[in-house]
Amino acid sequence: MQVTASIFKAYDIRGVVPSTLNESLAEGLGKAFGTQAMAEGQTQVAVGRDGRLSGPGLSAALIRGLVASGIQVIDIGMATTPMLYFAANTVCQSGIQVTGSHNPKDYNGFKMVLAGRAIYGDEIQALRQMIEAESWKLCDGGSVKSLNVLTDYTQRIVGDIGLARPMKIVVDSGNGIAGASAPAIFRALGCEVIELFSEVDGEFPNHHPDPSKPENLQDLIRTLQSTDAELGLAFDGDGDRLGIVTKDGQNIYPDRQMQLFAEDVLSRVPGGTILFDVKCSQRLAPAIEAAGGKALMYKTGHSLIKAKMKAIEAEGGQAPLGGEMSGHIFFKERWYGFDDGTYAGCRLLEIVSQASDANAVLNALPSSFSTPELNVACAEGEPHRVTKALQAQAASVFSAPAHVSDIDGLRVDWPDGFGLIRASNTTPVLVLRFEGQNEAALRRIETDMLALLRSVKPDAQVGASAH
Repeated sequence: MQVTASIFKAYDIRGVVPSTLNESLAEGLGKAFGTQAMAEGQTQVAVGRDGRLSGPGLSAALIRGLVASGIQVIDIGMATTPMLYFAANTVCQSGIQVTGSHNPKDYNGFKMVLAGRAIYGDEIQALRQMIEAESWKLCDGGSVKSLNVLTDYTQRIVGDIGLARPMKIVVDSGNGIAGASAPAIFRALGCEVIELFSEVDGEFPNHHPDPSKPENLQDLIRTLQSTDAELGLAFDGDGDRLGIVTKDGQNIYPDRQMQLFAEDVLSRVPGGTILFDVKCSQRLAPAIEAAGGKALMYKTGHSLIKAKMKAIEAEGGQAPLGGEMSGHIFFKERWYGFDDGTYAGCRLLEIVSQASDANAVLNALPSSFSTPELNVACAEGEPHRVTKALQAQAASVFSAPAHVSDIDGLRVDWPDGFGLIRASNTTPVLVLRFEGQNEAALRRIETDMLALLRSVKPDAQVGASAH
């Protein structure tokens, strides 16, 4: 089968429907994933889909392929990606979510869990090779049964979370799939909920479902200002990421959320390792250590952080929490270790409900002056070449007290801020982020890092990040 190789990303499969991703590919993926699942002794695979218009057709084709390979499919229907992960933790061990995540509406894709692990990298490329060669193994015995996991999922969350007092919140689902479940879950916790754009609509008629972009939070901010609601929560297209907005319109970015979550989790898991990605604030590690935890900076990527958390636990350690600047938060303490925007929102409300003024708690979290995520467009394959060249030069360019890390691209930390240049694993761009403890430090760090970048890539044009 002929496929577009570039849709096989580092952590998932994602492309434009129908030009690079279509039902034929979905059926081929079902056969390939089913073959791999059977080889690992996995006879059951859960399948879910988000609210995109191409979801039903792609899901049906995927299920046909899985059945043809002998798999017993558990079809959970329209559901958030976390609900698919929930199914793959409670009723079986493997699953595929048909989702375009936060990409534009003509995209769709697949996030995959095999035998309890989120697959990425070489394993995704191995599926591509099997689809291209059509080297799958088909067998009888496949079947499909439908299962609604929403009731069990809701009960599991409501049984875990306790609010100290009722809260009034605004929930903006951006017409993504979280609108079908999140508002009701918050109500079940005792919240009064003002809903924005809960109707699932793959056209996304109001704004794009990506809470990491400030322009997508404007409706939420306006509603907070015009009502007596206390806090605003926003979800992305498939419900695995959370945005938080305060009454005064401040966006509490995930690396600040993590300071609050880490302190809470470490009160019950002292000495635990808290993971965060290289894009996170320099303020986070000291906050983790002050709360009695071990701070571990790691590579960006939800699959990579989940795998690292599992590896720490396999070695006898404790990794009760992980998080990424993009908004993926991974609770292992009291939960399953997968990223879930609704559950993270519930954990946040549990913490802030203990204070009479939730906004004061959030606004008191240490913050710095920082740029949003910036991108430099590159040719296919160029970002990784550029970052290797930057890593090779960094030690001779930056001297003490600068600290150089090459765990994921190039991150340089100074006593008063940091700069990051890394290759995106999903699109051919360099990802840049700069932070300073004051504006002068931010400007100095940005100037020094861009000078190094332009010594390697003279034509670098810095722009705002796209989806």
